[in-house]
Amino acid sequence: MPLSSFGGWLAGTPPSDLGVSAGVLKPCPDTPNCVSSQASGKHFIRPIPFDAEPTLALQLAHDIVRTMPRTRIVERTANYIRAEISSRLFGFVDDLELYLDADRRVLHVRSAARIGYSDLGVNRRRVEQFRAEFIEAQRAR
Repeated sequence: MPLSSFGGWLAGTPPSDLGVSAGVLKPCPDTPNCVSSQASGKHFIRPIPFDAEPTLALQLAHDIVRTMPRTRIVERTANYIRAEISSRLFGFVDDLELYLDADRRVLHVRSAARIGYSDLGVNRRRVEQFRAEFIEAQRAR
């Protein structure tokens, strides 16, 4: 069966409970295919500090996310961005969320696979790549 025959089957259903509630992103499931700066243990990843004015920091984050391959931004508010990222080969979809905490001057991040068990570290690497690009872009401004 050609890979294109899978269509959107491997994309999974977008979770209905994503977003920020009382300053908190959705917790990671028990599976090892999620990272979050608001988690503890194996799912934890450091939040991303910013030194720009919050509106500019969120715009910078938006600009970086929209250049990521196979990525579609599906929601943006004054302090939140959600994007869907498809894998190159099978079209698995991961959800990337960024929540700008202006008081703490950090971007909280959550990146998780919609289906499956292990992501072989893809979500963690994605966030670390975003972190590096964001920090570099801040320096360049």
